[in-house]
Amino acid sequence: MCTVTFLPLAKNGFILTSSRDESPLRETIAPNNYVENGVKMCFPKDKLAGGTWIGTSSKKRLVCVLNGAFENHIKKDNYSKSRGVIAKEILKEKNAIEFIKNINLEGVEPFTLVLVDWSNEVGLYELIWDEKTKFFSKLKNEPNIWSSSTLYSNKIKELRKNWFQNWLAKNTFSTKTILEFHHSEIGDKQQSVLMKRSTVETVSITSVKKEGAVIEMNYNDVIHSKNTTLVV
Repeated sequence: MCTVTFLPLAKNGFILTSSRDESPLRETIAPNNYVENGVKMCFPKDKLAGGTWIGTSSKKRLVCVLNGAFENHIKKDNYSKSRGVIAKEILKEKNAIEFIKNINLEGVEPFTLVLVDWSNEVGLYELIWDEKTKFFSKLKNEPNIWSSSTLYSNKIKELRKNWFQNWLAKNTFSTKTILEFHHSEIGDKQQSVLMKRSTVETVSITSVKKEGAVIEMNYNDVIHSKNTTLVV
């Protein structure tokens, strides 16, 4: 949940890909289909908190969470609710936009959330919570990259945006090509897209493609070299 890219496709389609940079000791359950409150959902699960950092639902939306807001923050010992649980709540709500506008995030750790809604045409939204204020906006339906503020400085974020722009200039948009970008080791390995540090590294990469009415989730467990593909 620390490097995310969005690519628009023709005919109301898109590919959103998320690299999860986390301790390799933190257990994750591979994606599966679930039904909660009558809503069909598909997501990988964080075994510790029970939430998710990326998922889709039968409400015709995708939610993806990154740690941090605009810059790194001092972590508290306790928070009122897991950000991954909030992601699941948004997946289940009847109207995600109204829910986000009205949700009380007091006591929740800072985060950035990317929402893709295709109940009509594809709409790309961004929610940033900095522990004081919600910043919620609709973005242009164009290629974009996000990097977690808890791991990457503003300088490194800009560098990664440059890598992404270079990639955009040379590649067609497909699951295969964007996964190659997310597996790339450019520059310093501690800052590269496929990153590795002493206690944190890219443990998995999840790519969701909407093409027509078909939603496909590809999950690559980097640590154990296992792949899971689900048609939602």
